[in-house]
Parts: sequence; C-alpha cells; structure tokens
Amino acid sequence: MEDIFCSDCKRNTAVVFDHSAGDTICSECGLVLEAHSIDETSEWRTFANETTENDPHRVGEKSNHLLTDSGLTTMISMPTGGANRSSIGSFRNINTPDPDRGLIEAFKTIGVMAERLGLVTTIKDLANEIYKKMDDAKATRGRNKEALMAACLFTACNQLGPRTMKEIHSVTSGGVTRKEIGRAKLEISKHLEGVSDVTTRAVDIIRRFGSNLGMSIKAVKAAEEAVGNTEACDIRRTPITVAASIIYMIAQLSEKTKLIREVADVTGVAHGTIKNSYKDIYPHAAKLVPAWYANAEDLKKLPSP
Repeated sequence: MEDIFCSDCKRNTAVVFDHSAGDTICSECGLVLEAHSIDETSEWRTFANETTENDPHRVGEKSNHLLTDSGLTTMISMPTGGANRSSIGSFRNINTPDPDRGLIEAFKTIGVMAERLGLVTTIKDLANEIYKKMDDAKATRGRNKEALMAACLFTACNQLGPRTMKEIHSVTSGGVTRKEIGRAKLEISKHLEGVSDVTTRAVDIIRRFGSNLGMSIKAVKAAEEAVGNTEACDIRRTPITVAASIIYMIAQLSEKTKLIREVADVTGVAHGTIKNSYKDIYPHAAKLVPAWYANAEDLKKLPSP
C-alpha cells in the first residue's frame, strides 16, 4: 500500500486501490481520495511458460488522418486447427494491396530522420503532411524518394525549428546528395502553394550552436544581437557561415575562449570558411558586438585575421 495525504485524517495514511471502480480509498477513515482513475498498466499478464512469439497487444497504432481510413485496419489471426483454419486462410490469401504502403514507409523513414536529429513531434508531423500533399499531387513518381523525404523534413524545420542542409543530409542513408535534396525542396515549393519557402536565418540557429558549444547565456544573447546587427553591414556570406563566424568572435571576448576548430565541429562549417568570414566581419566588430558585452578596450583583444 502507498501513503497519501488524507484531507479528513489531516495526515498521510495508507490507501487502498479499488481497480474495478478506479477509486483510491483511505484505509483508516474510508474517504474516497480519488474516483474513476484510469489504470495505465498493461491489460495482459505474461506467464513464465508463455513464448514471446505471440504479441499480447490487442490494439494497433494510433489513428493517422493522412492514411486511408485513418490507418485503422484489422488483422485476422490464424486459428490453431479445425475446419475454420482453411476458411480463414482463404481470406488471408486474398490479394488486397495496401494503397498506403508507400506512405507508411515514407512516414517511417521521416520519423527515423527526425529522431536522429532530436526533432519534436510537430516538425515530424508537418513533414509527413508535406510528403502526403506531394503524393496526392503525383509529384513523387520518378523521383528520389529519400531526397524528397529529406526535403520535406528540411522544409518543416525551416518553418518550426530551423536545421541546416548539412544536418538534414547527415541523417540520410548516404544515397543522396545535398544537391538532390535542394532540387527536391524546389519541387516542393513548385507544387505546393500552401507551403511557404522560408529561408534559414543566422539568428534562427545561433542559439542552438552556442548552446552546443557550451557558451554562457550572456554570450549567446550577445551573439544573437551581433547577428542581428550584421543586416546593416555588407557581409555576403551564407547564414550558417555568418552564425559560425559571429560565435567565434563572441567566444574570443568571453571568459572561456573557443578555437576555430571547436566552432567548426559544432556548426559543421569548414575551418577555412570560418576564418575567411571572420576576416570579413572583423572590421565591423565595433558595430556588431553589443556595447554592454564588450567595450572598445575589449575589442582590441580580438585576434586579427
């Protein structure tokens, strides 16, 4: 028995669980502390002499509105013997192709990619919706399916939680190139008007990079503000490259400095690319770095490119 606070006894008392009624009852005064609770334990029992080949579940996957009949199907198990065995078997042998087989496999692949990146369910679900719309538009035929799945996930990330192309490509099987994913992304923009083609900004990814690099909250906030200030400067670099070089600059002004190699490992930007980009933003350091984070004397400590 478990001890729970009883409002009548004014102290913790042992309680009794009535599983048939779903009630939690105080063993001393009989007060029902909780009524109609839901039993979340398994609905079956496993015995020592039972084999593990039989699945004890009597329920399937949750409904999916993207699939035919919401993905709710019934499996007929084979009886152990007798005349009914042959009749049931004849039903099982009827050739009924699953119209959603391709979608189910695609959703599984997208789910694996999303899990490897640690993405939330909402991003994965949005990627599934984008792929379903492409399938309904007959735009998946004759194309590299994995590249299209990765592009759907990339598009969903750009809308809800930006990830770089390199990160998306890193969770594929390796059979596609970043160029193929980019072409598939253009096809999505071409066929689906409702899907906005959002471009990843440096400010959208710099917080994650700074956190992965172990920078302080104050340093990450300064990096975000510095990235925002780059819009007033003529820095012709990709957003991820700008983010990497800004992180490197702010890190040099922090208590715990970081090497270019460390920044390159976290951001995925090449060592030489960060170095060249830092050379571009170095003259604008006074405009980029917030005054509350570093003054003119501090900026003189920045390593020259």
